[in-house]
Amino acid sequence: MSAARIGIDVGAARVGVAVTDPDGLVVLPLTTLQRDATNDTDISQVADLVAQREAVAVIVGLPLNLDGSDSASTQAARDWATRLSQLIGATPVHLVDERLTTVSAYRDLRDGGKNARQARDFIDQQSAALILQNALDTERATGRPAGVRVGGRKPRHRRKRDDVAKG
Repeated sequence: MSAARIGIDVGAARVGVAVTDPDGLVVLPLTTLQRDATNDTDISQVADLVAQREAVAVIVGLPLNLDGSDSASTQAARDWATRLSQLIGATPVHLVDERLTTVSAYRDLRDGGKNARQARDFIDQQSAALILQNALDTERATGRPAGVRVGGRKPRHRRKRDDVAKG
């Protein structure tokens, strides 16, 4: 059974895509898609990737301000993730905080000796990879999926017996 996951960085013009290996251990930048807010072809392409890779989850970055409030792009990312979730059905889509991932991607680019003009696609893919890696790290540390599931609530967890007695 596959444990592959797909990470997404939704922008106004482009969508960065990253994937894990089939075991869900290694994150790799994959591609950059052109954003298509009119026909949602970018969403269809991601849905095709989910099916091809038998992904068990999709992680979409949620662009928040540094103080945690919504940014100008937050609702667009939520809407994009909702449309993807409706298209792919049972595969869960989670929104996760993506603060500072683009800054880190630019740093990686600069450390690699390239400038932003040379590698816009790299930035989008690398941002998606960082979003996905952060989500995997959170899941490994907590034993729970990162972020908030689209179209639903956070995954439910059993309360400890002491918590039930108190609450």
